[in-house]
Amino acid sequence: MLDAIGSIAGSMAIMINLVAFGGALPLAARGRIALAAGVGAWVGLASAAASAGALAFAPEQPIPVIGLFFALPLIAAAVFWAASERFRAALLQIPTSLLVGLNTMRLLGALFLVLAAVDRLSGPFPYSAGLGDMITGAIAAPLSLAIARGSARLEALARWNIFGAIDLFAAVGLGLTTADGSPIQLLHVGVGSEAMQHLPFSLVPTVLVPFYLITHWIVWRQLAARRRESRADAQSSARVTPVPLSV
Repeated sequence: MLDAIGSIAGSMAIMINLVAFGGALPLAARGRIALAAGVGAWVGLASAAASAGALAFAPEQPIPVIGLFFALPLIAAAVFWAASERFRAALLQIPTSLLVGLNTMRLLGALFLVLAAVDRLSGPFPYSAGLGDMITGAIAAPLSLAIARGSARLEALARWNIFGAIDLFAAVGLGLTTADGSPIQLLHVGVGSEAMQHLPFSLVPTVLVPFYLITHWIVWRQLAARRRESRADAQSSARVTPVPLSV
């Protein structure tokens, strides 16, 4: 039953994110089709690897395959960001309210707590990942509305963005250090993060976590751009010399 719920929730989250993110990009129809095809291929590859058991930790694997699936989308995004000004400009044009609002889907992190309750996850991982995602998702909804209305404070957005990104990195770290067979296992806590190595929950570290980290990166760069604009406006105002009125 939990696997069915996880499969529906994961597929729904991926589809909503893809449609909303792709729809916000300034792309022609051909570009949108290419994006959808690329994401579909990646999801299919990640699913096939999980089905074949390739994502499960094994002592003979010095580099966990699931770690590669987590890292490769981030590396690809970083390379395109550094190499293409057009790519950077397109991502920075995505409305901040949308990027924040998509993180509302992280309320589904409640499933981690349910998996812990039935002993399919154990140790600190499900509580850190589950509660962190739920907090991030719960704040994302009203924050997104405030941004759309123009009433959000940059400081509040920055704090939310930092918390959401740290939550994801903490989840990845705890997932790697509590998994049996992991080359960097530090905590022996029973099943640990084993459920995340198999479908449907393996789509979280291989697809959804990289995506949400990319949204946090874009928000951070948008915040940096707004701060530069604010400083430039302040400096411009300071340079204006009042002209005495003629009597």
